[in-house]
Amino acid sequence: MAIKTETELYAPVKSYFEQLGYHVRGEVNHCDLVAIRGEEPPVIVELKKSFSIPLLLQGIDRLRLTRQVYVAFELPNKGRAPHGASWPELRKLCQMLGLGLMTVQFFKRKKPAVLIECHPTGLGSAPSAPIELVEALTSAASAEQVQPIPSQLPRHNKRAAERIVREFKERRADYNVGGSTRSKLVTSYREKALHLAYLLQLHGPMSPRQLRAVTGNAKAASLLQKNYYRWFQRMERGIYAITPLGEEALLAFARVVEELPPAPHPNSPPLS
Repeated sequence: MAIKTETELYAPVKSYFEQLGYHVRGEVNHCDLVAIRGEEPPVIVELKKSFSIPLLLQGIDRLRLTRQVYVAFELPNKGRAPHGASWPELRKLCQMLGLGLMTVQFFKRKKPAVLIECHPTGLGSAPSAPIELVEALTSAASAEQVQPIPSQLPRHNKRAAERIVREFKERRADYNVGGSTRSKLVTSYREKALHLAYLLQLHGPMSPRQLRAVTGNAKAASLLQKNYYRWFQRMERGIYAITPLGEEALLAFARVVEELPPAPHPNSPPLS
């Protein structure tokens, strides 16, 4: 059953990791899917409709952020390995590159099945690696000997890795579908801006100090002053209101607004 877009892979792969106790977010700093469990290193999955060189290149690039990287695509018709290769050859290739490999099989009348062909070779050296991901491989791959960890993996970028974890944790929920290319993504920055717009719509003009007190967002003043989305209007010194574009944004991102915490009484924070 051929899929039309790679976004169709997101839900089953997300469900797979959630069943292992992970929290999952889509489209985090250009990564299709990021899964985090506790204080463990993040797991990144890159999604494509089919197996390709660009998919492998994306996966290799993500190794700068974490050694737990998978590439995922739809299981080809009749379970055959793509491009005339064999599954053992593809597993060996991915393991030599340090990547994990997963496929998703779709059915007409039952839920999709996620199949782990091989795990990232970097998992074997990680002391905090989840036990589910370092146990024996699935039956299709159990006969294969795991290759040693490649010696030429991309250098770990600590700052970029910290940014992706911070972006992940600052989002209240999973608003994006991994693999999306044409829809406006909900980042933590957009979510915080929506929070300010929502309060201004609800309570009328407010000061940055008020908004900072209500939201706990230390960068509330910066969001208002930079006004990246043009959602805010400076009414007078230190007082901001919502613009018509901001009103439209609240409607367009209603699902995000629903996740925002209850708005306190407008008189609860003191005026500046």
